[in-house]
Order: sequence, then C-alpha cells, then structure tokens
Amino acid sequence: MKKEPEISEKSSQPTTSIDETKTQSAQPVPSAPATSVSRKRPSKGKFFAAAILLIVLCFTAGLGGGYISQLAGNDTHDSNRNSAGDGNQIITQEEEDISSVATKVGPSVVSIVTKAQAQSIYGTRTQEGAGTGIIVSADGYVLTNKHVIQDSQEVAVVTSNGVTHSDVTIVGSDPLNDIAFLKIKGVNDLKPAELGDSSSIRIGQKVVAIGNSLGQYQNTVTSGIISGTGRPVSAQSGGSVETLTDLLQTDAAINPGNSGGPLTNLKGQVIGINTAVAQDAQGIGFSIPINATKGMLKQLLKTGKVERSYIGVNYISITPDVAEAYKLPVKAGAYVYSEQGTAIASGSPAEKAGIKDKDIITKVNDIEVGDRGGVASLVAEYAPGDTVKLTILRDNKTITLDVVLAAYSQS
Repeated sequence: MKKEPEISEKSSQPTTSIDETKTQSAQPVPSAPATSVSRKRPSKGKFFAAAILLIVLCFTAGLGGGYISQLAGNDTHDSNRNSAGDGNQIITQEEEDISSVATKVGPSVVSIVTKAQAQSIYGTRTQEGAGTGIIVSADGYVLTNKHVIQDSQEVAVVTSNGVTHSDVTIVGSDPLNDIAFLKIKGVNDLKPAELGDSSSIRIGQKVVAIGNSLGQYQNTVTSGIISGTGRPVSAQSGGSVETLTDLLQTDAAINPGNSGGPLTNLKGQVIGINTAVAQDAQGIGFSIPINATKGMLKQLLKTGKVERSYIGVNYISITPDVAEAYKLPVKAGAYVYSEQGTAIASGSPAEKAGIKDKDIITKVNDIEVGDRGGVASLVAEYAPGDTVKLTILRDNKTITLDVVLAAYSQS
C-alpha cells in the first residue's frame, strides 16, 4: 500500500499563512506554530504484518493507507454495552445517536483502492493504497483527500453494499487543499451524504468518524468530540511542504485508511473530511471543514469541472503578535502585504475590485475573518463567478468592496 503522510513533532519555526494567490507569501509572525506532517506512502506487505502484531498486542490498529503514520490511540465506541450483573443490554442516548448516524451515513461512505507504479532498485513495482470517500451526488461524484489518489494509475471504489466499481476517473483536485473529486461512471442511484455547516461547530461537540480502517475494515465507526478549530498543519512530501489551515481537531480515532472519510455531527450531517492524526500523541486528529469544499462542489455539479475560487491577494493572518509586529490597529483579520513587490496579483479579482497593498480585510460577506477561518477558507465556500462583499480597513476608515471571484489557476 502507499506510504502515508506522517505527522511529526511540532515545528519550532513559525509558519506563513496559506496564500491563495500565485504570488510569494509574506512572512507573518503567528502566535503558534503549525503541527508538522511528513508525507510517506505505506507498503502493503509491511502493513499486514505490523497490523496483525498491533491488533494482537494492543487491540488497536497499525500502519496503512491514509494520511497518518501512527494511530491516535483511541478505541472505537461500542454501540451496545452489557451490565456486569445480569447481562441486560444498557444503551445510552449517545450510543443510540451514534448508531443512528452509522445507519444514515454508512451507505454514503465508500472505500477507495488505488494502484500506482513505483521505481526501486529491483525495478518497477505496483504499490497499492487505500482510503475512504464520501458520495456527494447520486450520479457518482465522490469527495476524498487529494493524497489518497495522488500519483495513482488505477482507482477503484467499493460501495457499502460490497460492489466494486472499476470505471472510476479522477475529476480534479484543489490546488491549495487536500481535496479531490472522483467520478464513478454508469451509476445514478447512489445515496449522497447530507452536508452540514462547519461554521456552526462548537468545541466539545460530539462527532462521529467513519472510514475504511486499515484498508480492510470497511465503514468502521468511531466517535469523540471537537477538540479545537482553526488548526494549522504542515504536510511534508519529499522536498515539498504544504500547509493546511483552519482544520478541525478531534479526538475521534482516525485510523489508517480513514483519510477522505466523513466526520459528522450527531444528526448525520458531514461537517469535515478526515485527513490526518498527530504522531506520538493520543487522540489528536484533523479534518478539513466541509464548508471549504462547497464552492468547488457547486462548480463541479454545475460544469463538471473542479475549480477553486480565489481573490488574488497575498496576506498575513492577523494575530495579536502580528498586530504588534506590524503596528496594526486591529488584532484579527487579513493584512494584505508582501515583502517582495505588490501583494495584489496582476489581473486578479482583487486588482479589478480595487483592493490595495496594506489593506486589512476584516469581513467576507459580513463574516469576520478569523471567526470561521482565514480569507481563503471563507472564499472557498463560494464558486467562481460568485460575488462576495469584503469589508476593508484602509487608512483607519472602513470601506466595502464587491469582488467577483475567479477560478484559481496554477499556471
């Protein structure tokens, strides 16, 4: 199986905020470093031996396909518990809720199996990987993590009824986030998941994770709580480093193979896409908020293309430390700034709307920046062609600008 990304120890160096443009990012002074992720792809042969050993010794799961290197150490929650005295079954309301979620969401969760050609000293060999996906349309669109299918020559999808679909195409992926979409051909009767609103998430809220654990235990269910929001994670793959921002943190066990699977609330609504767990830590997993996919999903269902919307500015996410360092009048928002030339991309929606260097973006469609994420995360909720209203602080005066979003291009 593919070697999966690993989360290593926290970086001692501050990280830059994700830049949603093609310009070089400025160097902010964030209040906390991002957790560092090292991306590797697991070997299937080693996986089975390690998994058996860990299951026997620890009753937990070990290496496999997904966006993690070690288990968070959480046990799955049983739906039923027996009393020690008379053996009568005692079912709590929470367990009933989790069981209901599994019943509702299960048919919308798929297992993903991939094959890729890899070169070694022994020649070319086939690497197999496993992950999870979420059905988002009856006619076969599936949402998953980009790293699950990256570099794959073959992709198959197994639905919850055990049917394997081999006629699957990779439609596209988000250039700035760990998100990708697949298309199962020749179907029209799949059950799409109900998508929730990740902006309404509360710390301590109960959540459920479902996924293809270890690449062989389909639709494994675990539960936990939301431990934090707005978390940054640095993901490393070879010589490149990708920073994911505004992630949800949970202590629900996100096991190998769960990458790309849903994190839901107790109503069975998907509020996140499971993507990573922390190495050498107990119960620290990360999910991409579902709202960060809604703009692309809207565009996909409309045009059949995966396109991310963007404004075209380089900015620094403002924290109290950043505000002090740059002598800014506010302690939250996005400071339009670049140490190398202009922070406004030429020909971008930002330039056309009149955004200027050293502007401070405080709101996107009346949602405060930092309340539900950074500018890029808030803009990702909308599709190319949509118009958003930006509230801007310029020379200590508040103005509003309407920006028509465009599709992001890496060229």
